[in-house]
Amino acid sequence: MGVIIYVFVKLGKWLDSSYNDSGKLYVVICTLLGVGISLFVVVKQLNRIKY
Repeated sequence: MGVIIYVFVKLGKWLDSSYNDSGKLYVVICTLLGVGISLFVVVKQLNRIKY
């Protein structure tokens, strides 16, 4: 979970440095996307656990 979020934050920072000089728009968008994907993966794994 942490690795996915870390990669998306790094991607956002790279996008901001390449395309957006004034703000942190891509960092925010990529971080939220990374958190969403991480939660999706965790929920999918939890659904596989049989009681």
